Amino acid sequence: MASLALLLAACSSGPASAPAAQTGMATSGQPDAQACAAQGGSVQPLGRRGLPQCVVPYADAGKACRDDADCSGRCLASGEIAAGQAATGTCQRDVRENFGCRQWIEQGVAKPTICID
Repeated sequence: MASLALLLAACSSGPASAPAAQTGMATSGQPDAQACAAQGGSVQPLGRRGLPQCVVPYADAGKACRDDADCSGRCLASGEIAAGQAATGTCQRDVRENFGCRQWIEQGVAKPTICID
């Protein structure tokens, strides 16, 4: 029986939960508001489910980009561009722009618009 438990433990898909100090999360699974504020952010409800997340502005927000490698976050199209067309974008402001309908720029090419709730 012990060998079965050992075998099942080896099949775990991920590590045990990380300590709160490493993840920036309180032990309740909620973002730690003090740790978030110390990074210059604020805890805000995001997405359709309104789950609280630490929102920290990216230092390069608004900078011109051709790829995510140029940004701390994503390189986003400034307006609607036909997918596959050469394009430049701007670096996203913060994680709030991960939600809604967005068009990414990768290697100087506009990707199809996707919507994330």
